Amino acid sequence: MNSSINIGGLDFKWDLEKGQFLFEEQDAVLFWISSAMKTFFDTIEEISGEEASNLVFETTGFRQGLVVGEYFAKLKNVSIIEATELITNTYASAGWGRAEINHIHLDLKKLTVELKDSWEHKINIAQRKTKGGNFLPAHYAGIFTGLFGVNIWYKVVQHQLEGHTQSVIEYFPSDITITNNIHQLARKKETEQIIQLEALVEDKTRELKALVKQLSSPIIPVLEGIVVVPLIGKYDEERSEELCEKTLSNLPSHQAIYLVLDLTGLDNDLSEQTTSFISRIGSAANLTGTKTVLVGISPELSMQITQSEIDFSKFDCFQTLQHGILYALGQIGRQIF
Repeated sequence: MNSSINIGGLDFKWDLEKGQFLFEEQDAVLFWISSAMKTFFDTIEEISGEEASNLVFETTGFRQGLVVGEYFAKLKNVSIIEATELITNTYASAGWGRAEINHIHLDLKKLTVELKDSWEHKINIAQRKTKGGNFLPAHYAGIFTGLFGVNIWYKVVQHQLEGHTQSVIEYFPSDITITNNIHQLARKKETEQIIQLEALVEDKTRELKALVKQLSSPIIPVLEGIVVVPLIGKYDEERSEELCEKTLSNLPSHQAIYLVLDLTGLDNDLSEQTTSFISRIGSAANLTGTKTVLVGISPELSMQITQSEIDFSKFDCFQTLQHGILYALGQIGRQIF
């Protein structure tokens, strides 16, 4: 029923009325590792995702370790070697597993840590993971950063979870910092979002292009032997080639004698590309035995056509679609009553 106990030179105290647990005169809490702490880790991973949660654990571990390292660095008459011994004993008594610090090179600020049966290892087992976590490796990096007064980073040589008797981590001075890692992840996430948005835009653009192909310049069989193709907007090289191919490939199925190209919907600023396209599709239709009639030529459009170097005199031209259809009917010996 003792409310206090000293183990390995470290004091543990309880005050049940206050619901308080003290570890070395500091407020502390106790959690079950494979249930409560596992749930805590699982929840962070579920919400944040694997990559972000790994950075959360790594950052938290490092910053907590930095507090510990700076505390021991301020202790008078305690060398770095002595501080490492105090730290490992303190952590062992707190249930963090057994840590051994070896190969310490104070001048190079390099060392190796061996961790065995740590609480993080036990959580990883409960999570059925195949790779060890990075909280504790980063935590000791924070400790040594505080002790040495320079930024220390780590490299995991082996994880106990991989079947080894203990985890082995090397520590050394480095330019790698937690802040840089956070910024890198943020930039990576931004880049991934940009790529996703670009892919979405490309998908929508393809859908719109497909829709434009279906809706723009349809082939309309108005009467037997006569088809009308309205030209709408501007025509670049790609759109011109698509319409030319579409029109010429469909003329035989409609048994077209006359192709009526309606220019009413063309952009008033007629480009050389468009005039060339009109001449080309008309000439190609003529070669297949289908005569071409141009209709819907406004005064402005006629001025632009005459100023171009392309000869449109080989085509019959009319002001309105009605006139062009009536002309085509007359040429094939038919009329509308």
